Amino acid sequence: MTLGDTTGHAAARAARSVPESRYAWVRLIAALALSAIGGVGMWSVIVALPAVQAEFGVARSAASLPYTISMICFGFGGIVMGRLADRYGIFVPAVGGAVVLGLGYAIASQAASLWQFVLAQGLLVGVASSVAFAPMVADTSLWFTRRRGIAVAIIASGSYLAGTVWPPVVAHLIQRDGWRRAYLDIAVFCVATMLPLALVLRRRSPLTASSTSGDSVGAWSSRPLGMSPAALQALLVLAGLSCCVAMSMPQVHIVAYSSDLGHGAGRGAQMLSLMLGLGVVSRLASGWICDRIGGRLTLLLGSSLQALALVLFLPIHGLVGLYVVSALFGLFQGGIVPSYAVIVREFFPPEDAGVRISTVLMATVFGMALGGWMSGAIFDLTGSYHAAFLNGILWNVLNISIAVGLLRRSTNPLEQAG
Repeated sequence: MTLGDTTGHAAARAARSVPESRYAWVRLIAALALSAIGGVGMWSVIVALPAVQAEFGVARSAASLPYTISMICFGFGGIVMGRLADRYGIFVPAVGGAVVLGLGYAIASQAASLWQFVLAQGLLVGVASSVAFAPMVADTSLWFTRRRGIAVAIIASGSYLAGTVWPPVVAHLIQRDGWRRAYLDIAVFCVATMLPLALVLRRRSPLTASSTSGDSVGAWSSRPLGMSPAALQALLVLAGLSCCVAMSMPQVHIVAYSSDLGHGAGRGAQMLSLMLGLGVVSRLASGWICDRIGGRLTLLLGSSLQALALVLFLPIHGLVGLYVVSALFGLFQGGIVPSYAVIVREFFPPEDAGVRISTVLMATVFGMALGGWMSGAIFDLTGSYHAAFLNGILWNVLNISIAVGLLRRSTNPLEQAG
């Protein structure tokens, strides 16, 4: 091979690795599939909640603990995986996550007590599943500039695709073979599919090696939005926590809520699937909107609509009405979480993307975990979910106030300094 041939191959590889390239879109598709499969860790435990509660003979709040611990470990795991991705690329945590995910489901299927199930579900499944969410979103954001909003929305839809596909599948497996066999089947499927998909993600983005990409220099000011980077990060963390405490009430408890109202767990699983399926539509639409109006305004829009949907849940108890409100909830709230990733990439440099985006999205996961447990505890205290919906609405109001505050800072002269 001549020097010219070597140079030509190097140039071709470089062309394939630039943002917005054909490889970037192929990579996005592979990452989306991996995210949808690996995202099972967020949803299977919700569908299994009634079966686990019945088998171990515990209260609703105790039966909600596996989900809560899973989401806490999911959040911390996302930061660890994001740090690994910043340092080594997404391929290393993706492979490790696939292996540990399969191991976690296999061990959880053999649990002899609730606490054994909690440990396997939380420490193994929760941590391993985390690679399919925040680190994937952060990695994808490094491969796009002009179309970053829609790209982030697409990859963030992986968790909703998981929520659309997995609940009815898991419900069917549990009904047919029981939750233990269902968990074993999930273990085998995840390892067999996620490892080949991870091979597509071996190449690293050139943006991690240079801060002179298509982003504006002003976006990396030492005082983004007129505040310190730490202060902006903390505010985004609080926003992520509050919006997802509110979001968790329907998403985590819709199956149990439907069952309590006499509609059955199967109908509830269908409502969850409908909710998250339309959430995919919402996320894609919000990504298109985000590329035009920015992350902050998209956050305010999505949060306001989510609050409206939560209010609509209060008076409606009929089967048809619940399907309709679940659909509206999915259409209204899908764009909230991706907007945080876009805001981070608007105001922080790309070499910090993995850990900063993962930290903010960790807060959204913690919000889901906290809200899931709070709703179960409120149900145990009151005997209904009415107060739990009111609790979610109050947290949603806090998120709206933060979004308004971020928008108001857009006219602060300090934002343009540096």
